[in-house]
Amino acid sequence: MNAILSGSIYFALTCFSVAMLFALLRLLRGPSAQDRVLALDTLYINGMLTILMLGMGIGSAVYFDIALLIALFGFVASTAMAKFLLRGEVIEP
Repeated sequence: MNAILSGSIYFALTCFSVAMLFALLRLLRGPSAQDRVLALDTLYINGMLTILMLGMGIGSAVYFDIALLIALFGFVASTAMAKFLLRGEVIEP
């Protein structure tokens, strides 16, 4: 791997880590439940992208499968949270 790609991966990892820190602060201090749900969505997306960058840096394909699972579970969780906030229940009787 050349030096430019390696440097850009480390820069992206740093940016995603800072974004995860800000999303965590919004998750803890959000004024409303909707802000917290959006912060949780941002947190899992940045986590997924961080794992993708690690996979590119190490050169292993296992990280891409892990990122795909995180994306799948994050989408299901955010959909369930949005439904709960709108209707007050996740599973309708």
